[in-house]
Amino acid sequence: MGQSLPNYALRPFLATDTPLLAAIFAAAILELTGDDYSEAQRNAWAAGAEDEERFGQRLASQLTLIATLQNSPVGFASLKGADHIQMLYVHPSVAGQGVGAMLCDALEKLAGARGAKSLTVDVSDTALEFFRKRGYVAKQRNTVTINGEWLANTTMQKTLVAAAPGAVS
Repeated sequence: MGQSLPNYALRPFLATDTPLLAAIFAAAILELTGDDYSEAQRNAWAAGAEDEERFGQRLASQLTLIATLQNSPVGFASLKGADHIQMLYVHPSVAGQGVGAMLCDALEKLAGARGAKSLTVDVSDTALEFFRKRGYVAKQRNTVTINGEWLANTTMQKTLVAAAPGAVS
């Protein structure tokens, strides 16, 4: 008999989540991207959450979903506008356990409900395979500067399946 997966849930972002989400953001970058980015690059990237007020405002300005386990946040993802995944981060302790897929599924459904025909995302080298397996296609390589460090990422796009005629969204 197989081991059952933890029972994750989704809920909307609350301003009080900001400190914990900032910690998840930093931990995911510092602990999960070491094969693809240098220590200086990871530190510069993770520093994006040091100003918690600004980080919280960024999350609040987008449609941000929180993945929880026993009511405690373990990951989050945000949709900017109707068609761009801005952030998707999971705590290293739950990486590879379906949290990222659950968050991505939810954003894809929400984007479709908002009328988006496709979704784009700027993907770290670490997350390339995750998005590729979900049907996203690489469109272009990018180089961005974050806190004085150059980091590479890839813009990927997925065509969303249109709702069946007469379907209610």
